[in-house]
Amino acid sequence: MNWTRKTTISVVAALVVLVVAVVVYVQRDAGGNENGNEATPTGANSATPGAGASPAETPWTGSWAVAVQNGGRGFERQTVRQILRTSIGGDTVRVRLSNEFGSDPLTVSAVHLAQHLQANTVDASTNAQVTFNGNDSVTVEAGQTAVSDPVQFALPAGADIAVTAYVPERIGSVTQHAFANRHNYVAAGNQATRATLSGAQTFDNYAFLAGVDVQNPESEGAVVTLGASITDGYDSTFGENRRWPDQLARRLIAANRNVGVLNAGISGNMLLKDGAGQSAVNRFDRDVLAQTGVKWVVFSDAAINDLGDSNPPGGEQLIQGLQQLIQRSHDAGIKIFCATLTPYKGTDYWSEQGEAGRAAVNEFIKGDGSGCDAVIDLDTAIHDPNDPQRYNSRYNTGDSLHPNDAGMEAIAAAVDLDLFR
Repeated sequence: MNWTRKTTISVVAALVVLVVAVVVYVQRDAGGNENGNEATPTGANSATPGAGASPAETPWTGSWAVAVQNGGRGFERQTVRQILRTSIGGDTVRVRLSNEFGSDPLTVSAVHLAQHLQANTVDASTNAQVTFNGNDSVTVEAGQTAVSDPVQFALPAGADIAVTAYVPERIGSVTQHAFANRHNYVAAGNQATRATLSGAQTFDNYAFLAGVDVQNPESEGAVVTLGASITDGYDSTFGENRRWPDQLARRLIAANRNVGVLNAGISGNMLLKDGAGQSAVNRFDRDVLAQTGVKWVVFSDAAINDLGDSNPPGGEQLIQGLQQLIQRSHDAGIKIFCATLTPYKGTDYWSEQGEAGRAAVNEFIKGDGSGCDAVIDLDTAIHDPNDPQRYNSRYNTGDSLHPNDAGMEAIAAAVDLDLFR
């Protein structure tokens, strides 16, 4: 074989290898994770978008979410209707169901989205069926999450929608978010498509519903608010969506910003110690990094509960925990905004030791070299200027720990919207 022929064959072979490599790469890229920072659902029953999926170039963004916990009530042959307040809107929606803390499989069917009107009543003309891998029902194994197929649904920004599902088989305890700060509804039998449930009873947690995502070509991403009862909205007016993350979402909508606001607050939660839900350190990957389209996180009030523990950690320990979250955020390419700890003097668990810890954390957050991408000074926004260790009376619910509706508004107003650029 002469040199010219050898060269020609070599070039052809190289071209063949190159074409194969390109084809493999394109196929792999087309089937890859299109959802930015969202963790890929695991388990055999985790749904993936079907043939009707919206174009991959439009990213998913979380519009609503809760931090999941164990210990929720069980259901059997009952319809569950849950009401939620959206942040960012869009025209294509998917629903995330969680059995993270379940010990048995969770089966749901007849899942529907609809515009909420009042109490347990929805606008039935807006009912949209939600499927999972093209099926009417899905079984979510213990420890797993299911993501629905995309649904064509006009999801308004800053509005209430209902997610209704039928639970056909008994499950003794479901994954929940313990404090919904509103009524949800349960009724006997399969009434998923009814406008008003017959014989409905109320319950005040969220059950197995973990999130609602939306596709919006104008989306700027999502911010996760990570904290405890102040973030969870405890003592804000029941059923009126007055939590500070809700009020932040209102501000963003009014400013014509397309930013999802995802509330990962858990009442009673701590930074370092499991108790009311896993600690912020232990749940950070799931409740922050795995949220859909997350670009920013606000770390808020969880450490206040550490300070009120019977054996409170020192400021140095809390700072080390916060440094972990800062590093993990940056490793994931997410900006973290650190909020100063609000006062709690006047509560039955306040102590000089705890106050010293709060001061140390706040000094760290506001100091140079913390690693925080911005500081949100909730302490200054809320405290009494004449007695900075206490709440301003106009923001105090009376327990010297939780802000009232005006306090929630003051906290939301302390967040500079330009941070989400």
